Amino acid sequence: MIESAEAENVELVLRATRVVTPDGTRPATVSVAGGKIVAVLPYDAYGPRGERVPAGARFEDLGEHALLPGLVDTHVHVNDPGRTAWEGFWTATRAAAAGGITTLLDMPLNSLPPTTTADNLRVKQDVARPKAHVDTGFWGGAIPSNVADLKPLYEAGVFGFKCFLSPSGVEEFPELDQDQLARSMAEIAGLGGLLIVHAEDPHHLAEAPQRSGEKYADFLASRPRDAENTAIEGLIALARRLDARVHVLHLSSCDALPLIAAAKRDGVKVSVESCPHFLTLTAEEVPDGATEFKCCPPIREAENQDVLWAGLADGTIDCIVSDHSPCTTDLKTPDFASAWGGISSLQLGLPAIWTEARKRGHSLDDVVRWMAAAPADLAGLTQKGAIEAGRDADFAVLAPDETFTVDPAELHHRNQVTAYAGKTLHGVVKQTWLRGTRIAHEGTLAEPAGRLLERNN
Repeated sequence: MIESAEAENVELVLRATRVVTPDGTRPATVSVAGGKIVAVLPYDAYGPRGERVPAGARFEDLGEHALLPGLVDTHVHVNDPGRTAWEGFWTATRAAAAGGITTLLDMPLNSLPPTTTADNLRVKQDVARPKAHVDTGFWGGAIPSNVADLKPLYEAGVFGFKCFLSPSGVEEFPELDQDQLARSMAEIAGLGGLLIVHAEDPHHLAEAPQRSGEKYADFLASRPRDAENTAIEGLIALARRLDARVHVLHLSSCDALPLIAAAKRDGVKVSVESCPHFLTLTAEEVPDGATEFKCCPPIREAENQDVLWAGLADGTIDCIVSDHSPCTTDLKTPDFASAWGGISSLQLGLPAIWTEARKRGHSLDDVVRWMAAAPADLAGLTQKGAIEAGRDADFAVLAPDETFTVDPAELHHRNQVTAYAGKTLHGVVKQTWLRGTRIAHEGTLAEPAGRLLERNN
């Protein structure tokens, strides 16, 4: 029975035979008021044909499409301001909306200025505010020179801090050595904050064979698994000693999974993500010279990928996020040694993961846990990531059985370069809703409606 007061306030009613909730997928009706989910009700709560929907409320029967919570992507390089030829808030957030993502967190580097001071954060917020098609928050950066800036940045609303243990690729965001890492981690732990880490050991990278040219095998050899494994082992040891919260970014080496699983069992506050490209693409399929597949750490072999999926299944890997790291076409030269490293996949993460997950026997419940609930939990976004009463009315409407072939010209991110070009994927995003407003529908995008998010708001 629907409370009469609730019925009077309802503004939107969505109904589908497959609604993915924290309690599982089921036929349900979702009522919305004031941008929030009011209730998740039985399928016929408003009548078999929706005839009892409150006067003035909008009613959408989504039929056999699946209603998912809007995805949360906590790893996006928007590069705005400063490198807007690579990407920007307008284009990146449009791509997010088209891909069913309703919340993203922007990484602190590749923009000019980087998000390493509170003043720089305000510059980035001012640029993003009129351009954001989805809700957008920001990570701060931890670099050798800014330990004193971490507390002001945290108080200004960043969700945590990113650092590199090996060169980042841009000179304005240098990596931390072990002493600098310890100082930054101790400061962030004292704030109760989260440190997210690009974990590749620079000594292993320096000792690896470095060859220029178009052979992917040579590039793969230059970023060995041991570089990740050693860095993660050291990170866990330091987090254990300092009682700090740490998060391993873009895990590609399956060898590190036992280290991470053991640390979790011991109570170390460590979490880990992987990315669509590590879970859906393999080294064996990368053509020589095809640097749209280049990223650091690299896409590894199929057998490695199988173990990453096992790590997802058993909970060692917490979440899947894009690490969307675009650049201009000219920076993707055929030479793997000099080409920019980054995969552009923001709009394609959901279908890419669903295509592989369904083949491996996983459900949409699993995909939602990895791509919505867990990233929201990582960032403390308590209003996001689930279809349940009290959360923001953020939704992705997915046709899970439909397929499409990726045409880069149809993607909304600024430079239409992607490793998924020509691939046929399962799962077509039909609609995206942000706080009860439809922002994408059958390929048509609305004007910007995103809000800027700060930690705990």
